[in-house]
Amino acid sequence: MSQGSALITNNAVILGLLALILGFVFYTSNLKQGFWAKFYKYVPALLMCYFLPSLLNTFGIVDGSNNDVYTVAKYFLLPACLVLLTLSIDLKAIMGLGKKALIMFLTGTVGVVIGGPIALLIVATVMPDLLGVAGPDALWRGMTALAGSWIGGGANMLAMKEIYGAGGEIFTIMVTVDIVVANLWMAVLLLLAARHKEIDAKTGADTSSIDRLIDKVQQFEAQHARKPELRDLMILLALAFGATGVAHFAADLLVPFFIDNYPELKKFSLHSKLFWIIVLVTTIGLALSFTKARQFEAVGASKVGASFLYILIATIGLHMDIAKIIEAPKYIVIGIIWMGIHVGLLFLVAKLIKAPVFYVAVGSKANIGGAASAPVVASAFHPALAPVGVLLAVLGYALGTYMAWLCGQLLRIIGS
Repeated sequence: MSQGSALITNNAVILGLLALILGFVFYTSNLKQGFWAKFYKYVPALLMCYFLPSLLNTFGIVDGSNNDVYTVAKYFLLPACLVLLTLSIDLKAIMGLGKKALIMFLTGTVGVVIGGPIALLIVATVMPDLLGVAGPDALWRGMTALAGSWIGGGANMLAMKEIYGAGGEIFTIMVTVDIVVANLWMAVLLLLAARHKEIDAKTGADTSSIDRLIDKVQQFEAQHARKPELRDLMILLALAFGATGVAHFAADLLVPFFIDNYPELKKFSLHSKLFWIIVLVTTIGLALSFTKARQFEAVGASKVGASFLYILIATIGLHMDIAKIIEAPKYIVIGIIWMGIHVGLLFLVAKLIKAPVFYVAVGSKANIGGAASAPVVASAFHPALAPVGVLLAVLGYALGTYMAWLCGQLLRIIGS
Protein backbone atom coordinates (compact mmCIF):
# COMPACT_ATOMS: atom_id res chain seq x y z
CA MET A 1 0.00 0.00 0.00
CA SER A 2 1.35 3.44 -0.84
CA GLN A 3 1.06 6.42 1.46
CA GLY A 4 -1.40 8.05 -0.92
CA SER A 5 -3.79 5.09 -0.97
CA ALA A 6 -4.38 5.19 2.81
CA LEU A 7 -7.46 7.03 4.06
CA ILE A 8 -5.47 8.89 6.75
CA THR A 9 -1.91 10.09 6.13
CA ASN A 10 -1.61 12.93 8.66
CA ASN A 11 0.80 11.81 11.41
CA ALA A 12 -0.97 13.88 14.06
CA VAL A 13 -4.29 12.20 13.22
CA ILE A 14 -2.65 8.76 13.31
CA LEU A 15 -1.15 9.47 16.73
CA GLY A 16 -4.54 10.73 17.90
CA LEU A 17 -6.22 7.51 16.74
CA LEU A 18 -3.64 5.39 18.57
CA ALA A 19 -4.10 7.47 21.73
CA LEU A 20 -7.89 7.00 21.52
CA ILE A 21 -7.45 3.24 21.08
CA LEU A 22 -5.14 3.04 24.11
CA GLY A 23 -7.52 5.16 26.17
CA PHE A 24 -10.45 2.96 25.14
CA VAL A 25 -8.58 -0.24 26.07
CA PHE A 26 -7.43 1.07 29.44
CA TYR A 27 -10.90 2.39 30.29
CA THR A 28 -12.79 -0.76 29.33
CA SER A 29 -10.22 -3.15 30.81
CA ASN A 30 -10.68 -1.55 34.24
CA LEU A 31 -14.46 -1.94 34.31
CA LYS A 32 -15.44 -4.43 36.98
CA GLN A 33 -18.83 -5.51 35.62
CA GLY A 34 -20.63 -6.18 32.36
CA PHE A 35 -19.45 -7.30 28.94
CA TRP A 36 -15.96 -5.80 29.10
CA ALA A 37 -15.16 -7.41 32.44
CA LYS A 38 -15.97 -10.80 30.90
CA PHE A 39 -14.15 -9.96 27.66
CA TYR A 40 -10.86 -9.03 29.34
CA LYS A 41 -11.03 -12.14 31.47
CA TYR A 42 -10.04 -14.06 28.33
CA VAL A 43 -8.39 -11.42 26.12
CA PRO A 44 -5.40 -9.53 27.61
CA ALA A 45 -5.66 -5.74 27.45
CA LEU A 46 -2.08 -5.56 26.16
CA LEU A 47 -3.02 -7.75 23.19
CA MET A 48 -5.85 -5.36 22.34
CA CYS A 49 -3.40 -2.43 22.41
CA TYR A 50 -1.49 -4.33 19.74
CA PHE A 51 -4.35 -5.86 17.73
CA LEU A 52 -6.73 -2.91 17.31
CA PRO A 53 -4.11 -0.69 15.56
CA SER A 54 -3.42 -3.57 13.15
CA LEU A 55 -7.03 -3.25 11.92
CA LEU A 56 -6.32 0.35 10.88
CA ASN A 57 -3.53 -0.93 8.62
CA THR A 58 -5.38 -4.03 7.40
CA PHE A 59 -8.42 -2.06 6.20
CA GLY A 60 -6.39 0.75 4.58
CA ILE A 61 -7.34 3.45 7.06
CA VAL A 62 -3.65 4.03 7.88
CA ASP A 63 -0.53 2.87 6.03
CA GLY A 64 1.42 1.31 8.90
CA SER A 65 4.70 1.13 7.01
CA ASN A 66 4.59 4.69 5.67
CA ASN A 67 4.19 7.14 8.52
CA ASP A 68 6.47 8.86 10.99
CA VAL A 69 4.67 7.81 14.18
CA TYR A 70 6.58 4.54 14.51
CA THR A 71 9.87 6.33 13.85
CA VAL A 72 9.13 8.84 16.61
CA ALA A 73 8.10 6.06 18.99
CA LYS A 74 11.19 3.97 18.19
CA TYR A 75 13.80 6.74 18.26
CA PHE A 76 12.34 9.09 20.89
CA LEU A 77 9.83 7.34 23.15
CA LEU A 78 11.59 3.95 23.35
CA PRO A 79 14.92 5.43 24.53
CA ALA A 80 13.12 7.73 27.01
CA CYS A 81 11.11 4.77 28.25
CA LEU A 82 14.24 2.67 28.77
CA VAL A 83 15.82 5.40 30.89
CA LEU A 84 12.76 5.57 33.16
CA LEU A 85 12.45 1.79 33.42
CA THR A 86 16.13 1.24 34.21
CA LEU A 87 16.86 4.12 36.60
CA SER A 88 15.09 2.29 39.43
CA ILE A 89 16.41 -1.19 38.67
CA ASP A 90 18.52 -3.22 41.02
CA LEU A 91 21.35 -4.42 38.77
CA LYS A 92 22.54 -6.99 41.31
CA ALA A 93 19.05 -8.47 41.38
CA ILE A 94 19.00 -8.75 37.58
CA MET A 95 22.34 -10.54 37.63
CA GLY A 96 20.85 -12.77 40.30
CA LEU A 97 18.35 -14.10 37.77
CA GLY A 98 21.02 -16.66 36.95
CA LYS A 99 22.12 -18.47 33.83
CA LYS A 100 18.70 -19.68 32.68
CA ALA A 101 17.92 -16.37 30.97
CA LEU A 102 21.14 -16.60 28.93
CA ILE A 103 20.55 -20.29 28.14
CA MET A 104 17.08 -19.53 26.78
CA PHE A 105 18.38 -16.62 24.71
CA LEU A 106 21.08 -18.80 23.12
CA THR A 107 18.51 -21.57 22.58
CA GLY A 108 16.38 -19.08 20.67
CA THR A 109 19.39 -18.18 18.51
CA VAL A 110 20.13 -21.84 17.73
CA GLY A 111 16.46 -22.36 16.90
CA VAL A 112 16.66 -19.66 14.22
CA VAL A 113 19.95 -20.99 12.79
CA ILE A 114 18.74 -24.57 12.36
CA GLY A 115 15.08 -23.72 11.84
CA GLY A 116 15.59 -22.01 8.48
CA PRO A 117 17.38 -24.89 6.74
CA ILE A 118 14.96 -27.45 8.21
CA ALA A 119 11.92 -25.40 7.11
CA LEU A 120 13.37 -25.10 3.60
CA LEU A 121 13.94 -28.86 3.43
CA ILE A 122 10.40 -29.63 4.62
CA VAL A 123 8.64 -27.29 2.16
CA ALA A 124 10.95 -28.31 -0.70
CA THR A 125 9.75 -31.92 -0.41
CA VAL A 126 6.35 -30.65 -1.58
CA MET A 127 7.63 -27.83 -3.84
CA PRO A 128 11.06 -28.92 -5.15
CA ASP A 129 11.12 -25.94 -7.53
CA LEU A 130 12.12 -23.79 -4.54
CA LEU A 131 15.59 -25.37 -4.66
CA GLY A 132 18.31 -24.98 -7.26
CA VAL A 133 17.36 -21.41 -8.19
CA ALA A 134 20.36 -19.32 -9.24
CA GLY A 135 20.80 -15.58 -9.11
CA PRO A 136 19.96 -12.88 -6.58
CA ASP A 137 16.31 -13.93 -6.15
CA ALA A 138 17.17 -17.44 -4.93
CA LEU A 139 14.99 -18.26 -1.94
CA TRP A 140 17.94 -19.21 0.28
CA ARG A 141 19.42 -15.72 -0.13
CA GLY A 142 16.20 -14.08 1.02
CA MET A 143 15.91 -16.50 3.94
CA THR A 144 19.42 -15.54 5.04
CA ALA A 145 18.32 -11.91 5.21
CA LEU A 146 15.34 -13.01 7.30
CA ALA A 147 17.71 -14.91 9.60
CA GLY A 148 19.54 -11.63 10.17
CA SER A 149 16.29 -9.97 11.22
CA TRP A 150 15.44 -12.88 13.52
CA ILE A 151 18.80 -12.76 15.28
CA GLY A 152 19.30 -9.11 16.09
CA GLY A 153 16.97 -6.98 13.99
CA GLY A 154 16.70 -4.79 10.92
CA ALA A 155 20.36 -3.74 10.77
CA ASN A 156 21.48 -7.37 10.65
CA MET A 157 18.81 -8.15 8.05
CA LEU A 158 20.23 -5.48 5.72
CA ALA A 159 23.76 -6.70 6.44
CA MET A 160 22.84 -10.24 5.35
CA LYS A 161 21.07 -8.90 2.26
CA GLU A 162 24.31 -7.24 1.17
CA ILE A 163 26.63 -10.09 2.20
CA TYR A 164 24.63 -12.75 0.34
CA GLY A 165 23.39 -10.53 -2.50
CA ALA A 166 19.65 -11.07 -2.02
CA GLY A 167 17.62 -9.50 -4.82
CA GLY A 168 14.92 -6.89 -4.28
CA GLU A 169 12.00 -9.20 -5.09
CA ILE A 170 12.89 -12.03 -2.69
CA PHE A 171 13.96 -9.52 -0.05
CA THR A 172 10.56 -7.81 -0.21
CA ILE A 173 8.83 -11.19 0.16
CA MET A 174 10.94 -12.00 3.21
CA VAL A 175 10.13 -8.61 4.75
CA THR A 176 6.46 -9.57 4.42
CA VAL A 177 7.13 -12.96 6.02
CA ASP A 178 9.01 -11.22 8.81
CA ILE A 179 6.14 -8.82 9.51
CA VAL A 180 3.40 -11.48 9.39
CA VAL A 181 5.06 -14.35 11.25
CA ALA A 182 6.99 -12.31 13.83
CA ASN A 183 3.88 -10.27 14.66
CA LEU A 184 1.72 -13.37 15.01
CA TRP A 185 4.28 -14.78 17.45
CA MET A 186 4.31 -11.45 19.28
CA ALA A 187 0.53 -11.78 19.76
CA VAL A 188 0.97 -15.31 21.12
CA LEU A 189 3.64 -14.10 23.55
CA LEU A 190 1.32 -11.41 24.89
CA LEU A 191 -1.28 -14.11 25.50
CA LEU A 192 1.31 -16.25 27.30
CA ALA A 193 2.35 -13.27 29.41
CA ALA A 194 -1.21 -12.85 30.62
CA ARG A 195 -1.27 -16.48 31.79
CA HIS A 196 2.34 -17.00 32.81
CA LYS A 197 1.59 -17.80 36.45
CA GLU A 198 -0.68 -20.74 35.67
CA ILE A 199 1.69 -22.00 32.94
CA ASP A 200 4.67 -21.88 35.31
CA ALA A 201 2.64 -23.62 38.00
CA LYS A 202 1.78 -26.48 35.63
CA THR A 203 5.36 -26.91 34.41
CA GLY A 204 6.89 -26.60 37.87
CA ALA A 205 9.21 -23.80 36.71
CA ASP A 206 11.34 -22.05 39.31
CA THR A 207 10.27 -18.39 39.30
CA SER A 208 11.86 -17.48 42.62
CA SER A 209 14.60 -15.26 41.17
CA ILE A 210 12.08 -13.34 39.04
CA ASP A 211 9.72 -12.98 42.00
CA ARG A 212 12.58 -11.64 44.15
CA LEU A 213 13.42 -9.00 41.55
CA ILE A 214 9.78 -7.89 41.25
CA ASP A 215 9.37 -7.88 45.05
CA LYS A 216 12.44 -5.68 45.52
CA VAL A 217 11.11 -3.15 43.03
CA GLN A 218 7.65 -3.17 44.60
CA GLN A 219 9.05 -2.87 48.15
CA PHE A 220 11.19 0.08 47.14
CA GLU A 221 8.18 1.79 45.57
CA ALA A 222 5.98 1.07 48.62
CA GLN A 223 8.59 2.40 51.06
CA HIS A 224 9.29 5.59 49.14
CA ALA A 225 5.97 6.22 47.38
CA ARG A 226 4.60 9.76 47.52
CA LYS A 227 2.20 11.86 45.54
CA PRO A 228 3.97 13.20 42.45
CA GLU A 229 4.15 16.95 42.00
CA LEU A 230 4.60 18.83 38.74
CA ARG A 231 8.26 19.36 39.66
CA ASP A 232 8.77 15.58 39.88
CA LEU A 233 7.16 14.90 36.52
CA MET A 234 9.17 17.64 34.82
CA ILE A 235 12.42 16.24 36.26
CA LEU A 236 11.42 12.76 35.03
CA LEU A 237 10.88 14.13 31.53
CA ALA A 238 14.19 16.00 31.76
CA LEU A 239 16.03 12.79 32.68
CA ALA A 240 14.24 10.70 30.03
CA PHE A 241 14.48 13.03 27.06
CA GLY A 242 17.77 14.57 28.19
CA ALA A 243 19.38 11.12 28.16
CA THR A 244 17.69 10.41 24.81
CA GLY A 245 19.16 13.63 23.40
CA VAL A 246 22.64 12.77 24.69
CA ALA A 247 22.37 9.29 23.16
CA HIS A 248 21.30 10.70 19.77
CA PHE A 249 24.10 13.29 19.86
CA ALA A 250 26.70 10.62 20.67
CA ALA A 251 25.29 8.20 18.09
CA ASP A 252 25.49 10.88 15.39
CA LEU A 253 29.23 11.12 16.13
CA LEU A 254 29.95 7.44 16.71
CA VAL A 255 28.23 5.99 13.63
CA PRO A 256 30.17 7.99 10.98
CA PHE A 257 33.38 7.52 13.00
CA PHE A 258 33.06 3.73 12.90
CA ILE A 259 31.90 3.74 9.27
CA ASP A 260 34.93 5.78 8.18
CA ASN A 261 37.59 4.20 10.38
CA TYR A 262 36.34 0.69 11.15
CA PRO A 263 34.19 -0.52 8.25
CA GLU A 264 34.81 -4.15 9.27
CA LEU A 265 32.94 -3.55 12.55
CA LYS A 266 29.62 -3.28 10.70
CA LYS A 267 29.13 -6.96 11.56
CA PHE A 268 28.92 -5.97 15.23
CA SER A 269 26.08 -3.50 14.41
CA LEU A 270 28.42 -0.62 15.32
CA HIS A 271 27.24 1.18 12.18
CA SER A 272 23.64 1.16 13.43
CA LYS A 273 22.35 4.35 15.04
CA LEU A 274 19.59 2.52 16.94
CA PHE A 275 22.16 0.12 18.39
CA TRP A 276 24.17 2.99 19.87
CA ILE A 277 21.07 4.79 21.13
CA ILE A 278 19.79 1.67 22.93
CA VAL A 279 23.20 0.89 24.44
CA LEU A 280 23.77 4.47 25.57
CA VAL A 281 20.35 5.12 27.15
CA THR A 282 20.49 1.75 28.91
CA THR A 283 23.92 2.63 30.25
CA ILE A 284 22.72 6.06 31.38
CA GLY A 285 19.66 4.53 33.03
CA LEU A 286 21.74 1.94 34.86
CA ALA A 287 24.20 4.64 35.97
CA LEU A 288 21.29 6.70 37.34
CA SER A 289 20.11 3.65 39.30
CA PHE A 290 23.22 4.07 41.52
CA THR A 291 22.32 7.71 42.30
CA LYS A 292 19.52 9.56 44.07
CA ALA A 293 17.66 9.55 40.75
CA ARG A 294 16.52 6.06 41.68
CA GLN A 295 14.15 7.67 44.18
CA PHE A 296 12.05 9.01 41.30
CA GLU A 297 10.49 5.56 41.06
CA ALA A 298 8.56 6.69 44.13
CA VAL A 299 6.72 9.24 42.00
CA GLY A 300 6.00 6.83 39.15
CA ALA A 301 9.06 6.79 36.87
CA SER A 302 8.23 3.29 35.58
CA LYS A 303 4.56 4.25 35.05
CA VAL A 304 5.53 7.23 32.89
CA GLY A 305 7.97 4.97 31.04
CA ALA A 306 5.24 2.34 30.58
CA SER A 307 2.94 4.96 29.02
CA PHE A 308 5.62 5.60 26.36
CA LEU A 309 5.97 1.85 25.92
CA TYR A 310 2.26 1.40 25.23
CA ILE A 311 2.44 4.00 22.48
CA LEU A 312 5.29 1.97 20.99
CA ILE A 313 3.19 -1.21 21.26
CA ALA A 314 0.37 0.47 19.35
CA THR A 315 2.75 1.65 16.60
CA ILE A 316 4.22 -1.86 16.28
CA GLY A 317 0.68 -3.21 15.93
CA LEU A 318 0.14 -0.66 13.16
CA HIS A 319 2.65 -2.61 11.04
CA MET A 320 0.57 -5.80 11.08
CA ASP A 321 -1.58 -6.43 8.01
CA ILE A 322 -3.80 -9.45 8.59
CA ALA A 323 -4.61 -9.66 4.87
CA LYS A 324 -0.93 -10.30 4.07
CA ILE A 325 -1.29 -13.80 5.50
CA ILE A 326 -3.13 -14.92 2.35
CA GLU A 327 -0.40 -13.50 0.07
CA ALA A 328 2.61 -15.59 -0.93
CA PRO A 329 1.32 -18.55 1.14
CA LYS A 330 4.26 -20.86 0.49
CA TYR A 331 6.67 -18.29 1.90
CA ILE A 332 4.43 -17.66 4.90
CA VAL A 333 4.34 -21.44 5.48
CA ILE A 334 8.14 -21.55 5.46
CA GLY A 335 8.20 -18.72 7.99
CA ILE A 336 5.66 -20.44 10.24
CA ILE A 337 7.56 -23.76 10.18
CA TRP A 338 10.80 -21.88 10.86
CA MET A 339 9.24 -20.04 13.78
CA GLY A 340 7.70 -23.29 15.00
CA ILE A 341 11.13 -24.92 15.23
CA HIS A 342 12.49 -21.90 17.11
CA VAL A 343 9.56 -21.96 19.54
CA GLY A 344 9.54 -25.74 19.93
CA LEU A 345 13.23 -25.81 20.82
CA LEU A 346 12.70 -23.03 23.37
CA PHE A 347 9.90 -24.90 25.12
CA LEU A 348 11.85 -28.16 25.04
CA VAL A 349 14.89 -26.63 26.73
CA ALA A 350 12.64 -24.69 29.12
CA LYS A 351 11.06 -27.96 30.20
CA LEU A 352 14.45 -29.63 30.67
CA ILE A 353 15.88 -26.84 32.85
CA LYS A 354 12.50 -25.84 34.38
CA ALA A 355 12.78 -22.29 33.08
CA PRO A 356 9.74 -20.02 33.54
CA VAL A 357 7.77 -18.88 30.51
CA PHE A 358 9.21 -15.37 30.98
CA TYR A 359 12.63 -16.66 29.90
CA VAL A 360 11.04 -18.33 26.87
CA ALA A 361 9.37 -15.07 25.86
CA VAL A 362 12.27 -12.69 26.45
CA GLY A 363 14.81 -15.19 25.05
CA SER A 364 12.78 -15.36 21.85
CA LYS A 365 12.07 -11.66 21.40
CA ALA A 366 15.66 -10.63 22.21
CA ASN A 367 16.42 -12.54 18.98
CA ILE A 368 13.27 -11.92 16.95
CA GLY A 369 12.59 -8.23 17.26
CA GLY A 370 15.56 -7.03 19.28
CA ALA A 371 15.55 -3.93 21.45
CA ALA A 372 12.36 -2.52 19.96
CA SER A 373 10.17 -5.40 21.14
CA ALA A 374 12.08 -7.40 23.80
CA PRO A 375 11.36 -4.82 26.55
CA VAL A 376 7.73 -4.68 25.41
CA VAL A 377 7.29 -8.41 25.95
CA ALA A 378 9.33 -8.37 29.17
CA SER A 379 7.21 -5.55 30.61
CA ALA A 380 4.05 -7.53 29.77
CA PHE A 381 5.13 -9.83 32.60
CA HIS A 382 6.03 -6.89 34.86
CA PRO A 383 7.46 -3.40 34.22
CA ALA A 384 10.42 -4.22 36.49
CA LEU A 385 11.53 -6.87 33.99
CA ALA A 386 11.87 -4.60 30.94
CA PRO A 387 15.66 -4.06 31.42
CA VAL A 388 16.20 -7.83 31.20
CA GLY A 389 14.79 -7.72 27.68
CA VAL A 390 17.03 -4.77 26.78
CA LEU A 391 20.22 -6.43 28.03
CA LEU A 392 19.52 -9.63 26.09
CA ALA A 393 18.53 -7.69 22.98
CA VAL A 394 21.89 -5.92 22.97
CA LEU A 395 23.52 -9.36 23.04
CA GLY A 396 21.32 -10.27 20.05
CA TYR A 397 22.77 -7.33 18.12
CA ALA A 398 26.28 -8.61 18.80
CA LEU A 399 25.60 -12.23 17.82
CA GLY A 400 23.23 -11.48 14.95
CA THR A 401 25.64 -11.16 12.04
CA TYR A 402 27.75 -14.18 12.98
CA MET A 403 24.86 -16.55 13.57
CA ALA A 404 22.84 -15.32 10.58
CA TRP A 405 25.95 -15.81 8.41
CA LEU A 406 26.19 -19.39 9.68
CA CYS A 407 22.50 -19.92 8.91
CA GLY A 408 23.14 -18.55 5.42
CA GLN A 409 25.89 -21.11 4.82
CA LEU A 410 23.51 -23.92 5.78
CA LEU A 411 20.78 -22.47 3.56
CA ARG A 412 23.22 -22.14 0.65
CA ILE A 413 24.11 -25.86 0.88
CA ILE A 414 20.43 -26.87 0.78
CA GLY A 415 19.03 -24.26 -1.57
CA SER A 416 21.60 -23.95 -4.33
